[in-house]
Amino acid sequence: MAMNVGSGGGSKEDDVMMDINTTPLIDVMLVLLVMLIITIPIQLHAINLNMPTGNPPPPLVLPQVVKIDIDGAGTTYWNGEVVPDRATLEERIKAAAAQVPQPEVHLRPDKASRYAVTAGVMASAQRLGLTKIGIVGSEQFIDE
Repeated sequence: MAMNVGSGGGSKEDDVMMDINTTPLIDVMLVLLVMLIITIPIQLHAINLNMPTGNPPPPLVLPQVVKIDIDGAGTTYWNGEVVPDRATLEERIKAAAAQVPQPEVHLRPDKASRYAVTAGVMASAQRLGLTKIGIVGSEQFIDE
């Protein structure tokens, strides 16, 4: 076996010597590693796609952009005009959602604005049917 206890012959040593031969353990681990490498399926699945070449034509109609700004105090602006209350904002969102094609809505919250206000505007836009809405970071908050 791979274990040796004691000094063997008839010596009268009191210390117990224990040596474990680790070679069989290493051999077993190497065999398991090789089996794992062999049995792992090789991920070389490829699909040939015929992608169109060339440049797409520019859109015939440029999309209308609506900018909804939220400042640090929680005041909401629709294209630079102050929206007095939530009902007025939802009326404007409904009107924008009814347009064909829908305008792109750029939501631009200030860094100091509360998350609840921004989340409320986004929830209203989704609930009322706007599909083209994006958040523009406050580092890009530039009036044009």
